[in-house]
Amino acid sequence: MTLIYLDGQWLDKDAARVSVFDHGLLYGDGVFEGMRVYGGHTFRLREHVSRLYDSAQAIMLKVPLPQEEMIAVTEEGVRRAGLQDGYLRHMVTRGVGDLGLDPRKCPRATVIIIFDVIAIWPPERYEQGLTLVTAGTPINQREALSPRVKSLNYLNHILAKIEATNAGADDAIMLDAAGHIAEATGMNLFVWKRDVLYTPAVYAGLLKGVTRDVIIEIAQEAGYRVVETMLNRYDLYTAEEAFLTGTAAEVAPIRMVDGRVIGGGQSGPVTRDLRARFHKLVRG
Repeated sequence: MTLIYLDGQWLDKDAARVSVFDHGLLYGDGVFEGMRVYGGHTFRLREHVSRLYDSAQAIMLKVPLPQEEMIAVTEEGVRRAGLQDGYLRHMVTRGVGDLGLDPRKCPRATVIIIFDVIAIWPPERYEQGLTLVTAGTPINQREALSPRVKSLNYLNHILAKIEATNAGADDAIMLDAAGHIAEATGMNLFVWKRDVLYTPAVYAGLLKGVTRDVIIEIAQEAGYRVVETMLNRYDLYTAEEAFLTGTAAEVAPIRMVDGRVIGGGQSGPVTRDLRARFHKLVRG
């Protein structure tokens, strides 16, 4: 069942309400995390909670719960909701204030956790592969809002997703101001070529995904050479294989980008191997 934790209350989705004066709604002033539940356990819970608190610290937002209490509430919610396989969304907003920007008018942050399920694409997409386009909308400038802050302001990613939808594609590749590949609209990117697994470096200005880090660990343990570096579209167009990673997406192969067929045009052997190793880990 869908369950909502809202500032200490356990509610169903019809009863959960936030104020229209909450600055998370008015200004996108807040941070969030997405987490997956496998076999009744939240995968990499501590890593996700740590990143949530790092994002909050970066925007000078005080989370009203200690990290250990946030972890305990999450585990309790999974039990209450009866989730065996599910998706969690943690949100911390600046809280209720007035119509001005001043965060001092928000005396206490709002804490929301949604306990639910998610499916971004049907199962066959994970065999056929995804079709992507390059978005004209870039990621946030590092000097403005660091992409490593997982903020509630996702408008540029939504605009990129709209571009993909209008082009009949599954998702979009987002670039930085210099034309380097950063990420997809909510996922990290990996490219396989000549026995090396490449992924954009964090200093390219991207979210350091928890699933991204897991895939790097799995790949290195399996003997693959992994290189974090700056990539451009040429590297993606000429790849032997490419795939996306994310909490909701897990490991999703790419078959086409901007009309170019990638590798064999379907999930390749390295992608299948890493996806199988990932599933074995999360179910273990």
